[in-house]
Amino acid sequence: MENNSQTKPNLVMAIALMTLVNGIFNVVWGVSLIGGTFGLSLLCFPIPLFPIILGGFEIAYAIKLLSNPPQPVQPSQAIAIWEIVALFVGNVFSLIVGILALIFYNDSTVKDYFARLNGTQTPPPPAPMPVPALPVESTPEPYAPAPVEPETPETLKRRPRKVA
Repeated sequence: MENNSQTKPNLVMAIALMTLVNGIFNVVWGVSLIGGTFGLSLLCFPIPLFPIILGGFEIAYAIKLLSNPPQPVQPSQAIAIWEIVALFVGNVFSLIVGILALIFYNDSTVKDYFARLNGTQTPPPPAPMPVPALPVESTPEPYAPAPVEPETPETLKRRPRKVA
């Protein structure tokens, strides 16, 4: 099987299907939060509205990923992060999908697929920089004190005399 921009890697298909199912689940979850709590949903309307809006974005993104021919689309790590945040609304399934999506986005085949799909080249990994050789310190020559002349009558005559 040739792996070009028309062929989707399995992880991209998994991301698309998980996002689609999670989007539908989020819409149902948000509607059930509103319908299940008549009095509280009127007081806390923005809270059940969050999974409905997130579900709409997830469904739209999954449809773009599943389209044939594929549409240029960037990997949406923002949707994956918002799926994790949906835990605060009580949606544990969305937490799992968000974590798996972030893990799958970091796979090299998924990165290459999105780069080919969007017409950008992924930069090759940087070549390791050569380690510069450390300068070799020369070992200092041992200090040799100046030779001491033996005290002879001739050297005593040449030495300056101290005046007290």
